[in-house]
Amino acid sequence: MQRTTKRIAGLSGIVGTAALVTAMGAAPASAETAVDRPDSFTSAYTVAALPGNVIGPDGAPAPGEPGATGTFNFMINSDLEIICYDITLDGVTPPFQSMAKTSTHIHQTAAGKNGPPRIAFPNPAGEGTLTGSGCLQGPFTTGLTGDSGADTGGGFSLKQLESDPAGFSADTHTSSFVPGAVRGQLTALPMGGVDTGVVSAPVPAPKSTAPLALGALALVGAGIGGAVLVRRRAGVA
Repeated sequence: MQRTTKRIAGLSGIVGTAALVTAMGAAPASAETAVDRPDSFTSAYTVAALPGNVIGPDGAPAPGEPGATGTFNFMINSDLEIICYDITLDGVTPPFQSMAKTSTHIHQTAAGKNGPPRIAFPNPAGEGTLTGSGCLQGPFTTGLTGDSGADTGGGFSLKQLESDPAGFSADTHTSSFVPGAVRGQLTALPMGGVDTGVVSAPVPAPKSTAPLALGALALVGAGIGGAVLVRRRAGVA
């Protein structure tokens, strides 16, 4: 009996170790680093994210959470591969859910289409209104494997986003709205009247324009967390 008990205990240990190894192997990779805000940026963008912009996996509209809105503000220094983010979600109900390592992303995709996530941001937190802010430096990973077998963030450069911002969207996913609770395309912002080489475009108005207006004014006037020095980056049209 004692020998049998030891054998079972040993087997349990092996199974437990195997499960731990499997879990560790399945854990999403993490490459980007949380960093301080740089002294200057090469471009800035805003997103008015709405539930009506969400597209399902079959390519058909899949409206997100009714009444929800999201404001995503991004400031980029593509020379340093740093993106700073300021995200506000109203009416989005956790828990978050995604096959990627977080549920809040920038995807490379045109409006009305689906495309892979390229950057995964920490999910916003709070009570009622959810917020999140910070800065990440690449190389970027999403923890999601694409058709090539590589992470969908692998090899991605912020210069790709700057060359075609309308070809990127931002969204967040929840357990009740897995395709997306809210989504919107990136729109370039001129910052503080300084010529940054960024072309301004109209921003689609959400159901409530107050969050977007306040977010855009804060971004243009003071940047994320303080004064902003913007320098022109050669080659950005």
